[in-house]
Amino acid sequence: MSSSSVVLVLLFVSAPLVLSAGSSKCISRSFGHDSVVCECNSTYCDSVGSVQLPPVGRFSSYLSSMEGSRLEAREGQVQKNSSGTGLRLTLASYQKYQKIRGFGGSMTDAAAINILSLSAASQDQLLRQYFSPEGIGYSVVRVPMASCDFSTRLYTYADSPGDYSLDNFTLAAEDVHMKIPLLQRAQALSPGRLSLLASAWSAPAWMKTNGALTGKGSLKGQPGGKEHKAWAQYYVRFLEEYSKHNLSFWAVTTGNEPSAGRMTNYSFQALGFTAEEQRDWVSLDLGPALHASPFPKTHILILDDNRLLLPYWARVVLSDIHAGRYIHGVAVHWYLDGVVPADISLGITHSLYPEYYLFATEACAGWSPLDRGVKLGSWDRAEQYAHDIIQDLNHHVVGWTDWNLALDQTGGPNWVKNFVDSPVIVDSKRDVFYKQPTFYSLAHFSKFLLEGSQRVGVSASTETDLEFTAFIRTDGSVVLIILNRYTTVKQDGNTQNHLHDVVEFSTRFTHTHSYIQ
Repeated sequence: MSSSSVVLVLLFVSAPLVLSAGSSKCISRSFGHDSVVCECNSTYCDSVGSVQLPPVGRFSSYLSSMEGSRLEAREGQVQKNSSGTGLRLTLASYQKYQKIRGFGGSMTDAAAINILSLSAASQDQLLRQYFSPEGIGYSVVRVPMASCDFSTRLYTYADSPGDYSLDNFTLAAEDVHMKIPLLQRAQALSPGRLSLLASAWSAPAWMKTNGALTGKGSLKGQPGGKEHKAWAQYYVRFLEEYSKHNLSFWAVTTGNEPSAGRMTNYSFQALGFTAEEQRDWVSLDLGPALHASPFPKTHILILDDNRLLLPYWARVVLSDIHAGRYIHGVAVHWYLDGVVPADISLGITHSLYPEYYLFATEACAGWSPLDRGVKLGSWDRAEQYAHDIIQDLNHHVVGWTDWNLALDQTGGPNWVKNFVDSPVIVDSKRDVFYKQPTFYSLAHFSKFLLEGSQRVGVSASTETDLEFTAFIRTDGSVVLIILNRYTTVKQDGNTQNHLHDVVEFSTRFTHTHSYIQ
């Protein structure tokens, strides 16, 4: 890159910063955990504002920290030919990797219920925080096809037994009166077209071997048979009905967590597939159905399950030329990421099938029985998010999607009481919502890594506990995101408290930094 390039560096650290123009401060509130939430109401919510590139020779940085900094901004002078002894991160722009598709969250029934439980003004405030230019730049929204556990009831769009032609296919009230209007409002706020992603949890019970939406069950018959073809046409009908509301989908997945439907007595909606069954269903049914529909350019993402199933699942499905020609990418969830290293799941999958992109489609905190439900102000969970996103990005993932856009203070509603956490927690009685530390953790990526940003090489001058990733945006600027999950950073035998005091940057660039500490 030339010396006129600009870098955004986004760091989590603990130094006090000055807010940028157009920004507003967090109204912090403590609920007894290790950090704070930012409270928003119908008339006020903190915002980083619009981000402007710094002049050549200067850098901008944005800081979030356990102590309460939230995307706080400052600008500084790049020190050229520095002879300092600090840790040096060097960007290698000639090392080019994947391009970003986007970041976002999921418009579940529960998310829609919680957003709509607020006053109209507070609803608008919440949607702006996610989707407007002054918000955090969400460009992806995952939409469940019919009910999931984050619904208040079990339903599909074709619950009439034997309706193989789907004559009675009908969107639910949850779609027509909640999700669709909110998606339209989000689209109106967004500066670009949202990338909508559809995932189904279960086929209608009459299509399934167990005759139920829940538990262990798969489609009756074999790929190419009438149930499999009807299930493929169900996808087409869904896309058709949403298109009537001017909502088009970038992609569909082959179904949420197919391994769950292979488990005994799985507690909520699921549809089991083996890798072989999914391969053949795509090849014989879903792929041809979409190709012959008005939506032939809609992407198909396989797996939509935990990455520990990789590279096995990808080998089975993508090695088949008949299925592979219809598929665009592999969708992964973050649960159990610690069980298998990213190198031997994401890394090997990319090396085997580089023509198919990797996309993270679901994550949430508070899912583990050992750390359950909502924790208002948990910084540890923000660090978990940032760590996972950096790890995914550094292993070829092109985007990352959170789970529910908003939940209530119990982590619901959820018909099976599978309560979890969310970046936004709604208190409808007070007509307020709380932006969790995880909201800002995501913001360090979603606001700055715009679609088309390309990951480049970055290396440290010495061994370090810092985690980092670097991208060149389409405007030529560079984004460097750094996570410090430790109270201090050791450098040359000395202990440093602030990343600003530790990290120096390659003199070939001006910088914008994003720090998380």
